[in-house]
Amino acid sequence: MKAKIFLIILTLFMSFSLLTACTKKNTNDTNDTDDKDNTDAVTTASIVDNEKAFVDAISNTGTWIICLTKDLTVNQELVMEGEFKNGKKDDAGNDIIQRKLALYSQDESRNITARYVLTAPKLTVKSPNASIQHGTFKGDVYVDAENFALVDATVDGNLYFTKQEYKDSFTMDGTSKVTGNMGLQE
Repeated sequence: MKAKIFLIILTLFMSFSLLTACTKKNTNDTNDTDDKDNTDAVTTASIVDNEKAFVDAISNTGTWIICLTKDLTVNQELVMEGEFKNGKKDDAGNDIIQRKLALYSQDESRNITARYVLTAPKLTVKSPNASIQHGTFKGDVYVDAENFALVDATVDGNLYFTKQEYKDSFTMDGTSKVTGNMGLQE
């Protein structure tokens, strides 16, 4: 009898533990605005390996960093939008706004272990301080925000800016490249 009671209690405890551990927790810390285009959030990374998860992660309710775990093809035009905090502060103590599309995996020592290819017809970047890092985007990129960057990344397509100020604030390192045209297209 004691064994049956013990097993019942153990089963209930394990069930409760599993439910608690697997419950999705909302990590967005948003302000009280109804304007979804002005999302002000601090979020954790979104590790994605499928189209739906990726589209959700780059939306204005997504995460500040989107990490692929394999090559991915999305058969629709993509929009990376929203303003996100990366959880760090600048020298003046202000929250750092950043959005990163991480097309790579890394080990615990931050060594890049794999690079991925994201393929889509078009990616429109509306998030300020956004970057594509350490992989390849196949398709055209339209930048509609300030301070877009390529970091050890390739755009296998065209890179267009909707305003001169966005083009002027664009940076790319020496290992990055754009295979197509790069210029202004309002």
